[in-house]
Order: sequence, then C-alpha cells, then structure tokens
Amino acid sequence: MSESEKKKRTITEIRDSKHSGEKMVYTSVPDYTSARWAELAGVDVCVVGDSLAMVAHGHKSTIPATMEMMVMHALAVRRGAPNTFVLGCMPYQSYNTPDRALANATRFMQEADCDAVKPQGGKSQAHILKALVDAGIPTASHIGLTPHTIAMFGGFKIQGRTAEAAMKILEDALAIQDAGCFMLEFEAVPAPVAKLISEQLEIPTIGIGAGAGTDGQILLSYDLLGVFTDFKPKFTKRYANLTEVAVGGLKEYVREVKEGLFPDDDHSYGVKDGVLEEFQSLIEKRRQV
Repeated sequence: MSESEKKKRTITEIRDSKHSGEKMVYTSVPDYTSARWAELAGVDVCVVGDSLAMVAHGHKSTIPATMEMMVMHALAVRRGAPNTFVLGCMPYQSYNTPDRALANATRFMQEADCDAVKPQGGKSQAHILKALVDAGIPTASHIGLTPHTIAMFGGFKIQGRTAEAAMKILEDALAIQDAGCFMLEFEAVPAPVAKLISEQLEIPTIGIGAGAGTDGQILLSYDLLGVFTDFKPKFTKRYANLTEVAVGGLKEYVREVKEGLFPDDDHSYGVKDGVLEEFQSLIEKRRQV
C-alpha cells in the first residue's frame, strides 16, 4: 500500500469493527522508521507503547518511561505514520489523579498529535477514564496483566484463570465501557475467557496473549520483526528476524573495512580530470614558500 492510498482510521470505524467483524490490526512502534513500516504495511493503529522504555532505552521494565520520553517518541511516530491512527499510552503514574491524567493526555493530543490515549486499569480507574472522556479526549484502557501494577501480581502471570478472577476482569471491562472508552485491551488472559468477555461488550477488544476471540490483535513491532531479542513472550510470533540480518550485515562491514575492501571506487567520490594535478601543484608551491 502506498502512502497516498492510506486513509487514517477513525474512532467510528474502530468502534464499528465490533459489529462489522473486521479484525483491527494494532502494533506498538517506538520510532519514525518502524512507524513508516507499519503505515506502508497497512496497519490500522500505531500504538506508542511505554514498552519503548525497554526496547528503545534498555530499561528492565516500562516503569521508567516518562511523559517527556513518550511525547518525544509519539512525535516521531506521527511523522513516520501521518496517515495512521496513533494511540498514545500513558506512562506509569501519569494518570493517578483526574487532573494529572487530563494534563498529560492533553499533551499527547496537543504536542504529539495523537488521535487517542490509553491509560491502564478498569473499575478502580473508571473515574479517571470518565474524566478524560468527558473532556473530549478519545480514551481506551488496558486490563488483564497491566504492566504498571506488575509488582502487585508478583511478576508476569496469566490473569483470569479462575472463575472469580475472570469475573473481576469482566467487571473491569464493563466499567471501561461504561466510562465511555472506545476500545479496551486484554493482556495475558486465557483465550476462552477473553472471548467470552468480548462477547458481553459493545466496544471492541484487542488482545495480546489473549487468543483469537478478541476483535483485533496487537503485538510489539520490535518483537514480531525480531528486532528486540532480549526475551520473547510466548504470545509473540516472529514474522522476521531483523537482528540476525542486521548483525550479519554489520559483520560483513567490519570484515571489509579490516581487509581494505571498503570503501571501493563505487562508494567513493572522484574529481574531474586535471583537478588532482592542479591540487598537487598547489601543494608543491606551498612547500616552497
């Protein structure tokens, strides 16, 4: 798909996908180049996820992501994907009060030209989500395994494995819907549970590690393309291995430089006939002074 053919998806189209049956494709992109790839590939929504603290900055979790970091990356993503819906993920503690949430969500919309924002949480965060929606900011949310509260879960653990735990996720989902959010994300929820909860809702769901029963899917572009290789979650499918290609290319570059094979004439600039001789003559005159 060429850039001129790409038309940005709208909130209405995303909401209507619940009933049209169109599977929406989301991918988390941290920078200009990956955003360009996503737009050229026809991805529906580019997500500026705070996972960029890990894949782009080398942190061990998403917690160190700041609003300044997120806005900077969101601007790069918008430049790379001008015709794609961009969803900015609100980082840790950037939405812990309604006033703070509104101020930071406004930054995503005004400074970074995002189309919507996504905090995390369900029932306990419903008042925050509603405040954003009431202020006219398109808002989504994220439930199941929520990275901002992963310490409370004792690490990366599947959520909703008992009937009671699944019911809590359903209550979170309904609270998100009632707050006026246009979409929600499930992470690390058993596939049958995510499917059943999705069927109870009027808003679309996307899943990451939540099976095929959601209304769309999201993966990190750096994961699915094999760029980030520190670890590979079970739910990630590798569609390419760019790290292997990149390291192979760099090794070849190192070898050719060491052996004097690069740069060759094809990758060097020359001069017109007579220029070098004239230059050498000027050097000789300078020596004689």
